[in-house]
Amino acid sequence: MIRLSMSYMRTFMGGSDVPIPKISTKEVEKFEMNDLNRSQYFLEYVNYSVLHNPFRKFPYFTASNIHGNLFQKITRKELFAGKGDRWKKDPRIPEKEQWGHELYSAVKSDFDKGHLTKREDVQWGTDRNKAIAAAESTFFYTNAMPQVDKLNRGIWRLIEDYILHHQTITHQIKINLFTGPVFFEDDPYFVTQVNGNTIQIPYLFWKVIYYQSNGTLHRTGFLTSQKNILEKRRIVKPTVRADMEEEANLFMTFKDAETYQVRVDFIENISGLTFHEAVENFVENTPEELIVSGVNVRSDKILDIKNATINITL
Repeated sequence: MIRLSMSYMRTFMGGSDVPIPKISTKEVEKFEMNDLNRSQYFLEYVNYSVLHNPFRKFPYFTASNIHGNLFQKITRKELFAGKGDRWKKDPRIPEKEQWGHELYSAVKSDFDKGHLTKREDVQWGTDRNKAIAAAESTFFYTNAMPQVDKLNRGIWRLIEDYILHHQTITHQIKINLFTGPVFFEDDPYFVTQVNGNTIQIPYLFWKVIYYQSNGTLHRTGFLTSQKNILEKRRIVKPTVRADMEEEANLFMTFKDAETYQVRVDFIENISGLTFHEAVENFVENTPEELIVSGVNVRSDKILDIKNATINITL
């Protein structure tokens, strides 16, 4: 058994209590029907936690605390002595309830192992060894989602870097960050069976940030999609959704692998999750595409974000 400490703290920001999102009644009933204890699937790591979905074998969401004033710069080479990322399954829950190497190495598995909690987000603390342990703890498959490269290395990464470097570190503040997929019952199926199992691949991903400003708790949300590129590359079988909720139907028309700022209740409507109430400065009823400047697009269509800037309503 692994022992990890300093997991997600709901009172991390001091003046505000931010509990983890609540899953839907339907999801709660799944645990009860299968005689599973939900608390066993709330996994504590270093500076973040995960609520794992044993039915889809991917995480419902991750919950992280980010301390901009205590950030430690640590390279991947320093973490793994130049031997590459060491992804592993979490032994605290059944191996069969987690997708791991067998998925990412399968035929037509044109996926990155997309971190939900970004490695750099949690590598903070006064003790450098603990910051290194935090970074290492993000390489559990319970913190990964299959994401196409154009999404994982493009504007989604830009959003992550903006949140961490331009806001949290630059202003030396604390934030709470939740990240996860949207699970639809008719998510597209991966074209390859893995160990005799068919796998549904989520195509929508969200982020919800909580921060304090002038003593008031604020929140803001983002959504991105990879559906069209999954189908274009023939990674999943095409799907036709005839009876989608209005919000999900709207998102189907958005540009592939782009990211949009949305109200958090928009995320609640399509995900079934319930988030803690807070003030939102983004008040539009429809999602707004994020405008990126200073970005060069390479021939493989992956964004070069080194000198990119982005305009977000916070």
